[in-house]
Amino acid sequence: MGALVEEYAGGRINRTQFHVLYSRYSEQRSIIEKLMERNPDSDAWKQVMRTRGQTGFLRAQFQARPIMFAVAARGRATPMLTSGGPGLEAAAVERLLTGLWRLPPAEGSMLGRKEQPDGTWIILAASTFAATLVHFTLEPSSGQARLVRDLHADFERANRLPLSRQLYQAERMVFPQRALIEQTS
Repeated sequence: MGALVEEYAGGRINRTQFHVLYSRYSEQRSIIEKLMERNPDSDAWKQVMRTRGQTGFLRAQFQARPIMFAVAARGRATPMLTSGGPGLEAAAVERLLTGLWRLPPAEGSMLGRKEQPDGTWIILAASTFAATLVHFTLEPSSGQARLVRDLHADFERANRLPLSRQLYQAERMVFPQRALIEQTS
């Protein structure tokens, strides 16, 4: 249970995974304590510890998965590239980006997260020239949010010249964000 707390604190699992797994471990602990109470000399509790499969299943079942991403140039509500399965409708993406660009420019990069009414989540990373919006099935872990931020920073670094010249031709740019969708396909 302590290792699970450390995993969450380190951003390697999301809140839902933490709660589901903690409940599972608490259940196992209760069973072990009852077995030991009934017969302290028995090794029956070891069988509970050896039960495999459910924890891995729960981790996978409650892991946030990216559905789609969109990348838009600063000040533009229409993305220069959208990829992935059906996610947010184009109008919803445009509303989010329009709202983002109304904010005063921040120093450095910005990272935000927002739960949607359907229980899905959005991570939004923005910096000097553009923003990356990623739609997830569930609340992403802190590590997944940092990955979005890092992919966006790599996008801006790799495409600095065309972005600074406002040459928004997606076919002439590289998009590290594609790794999010391609690794889950």
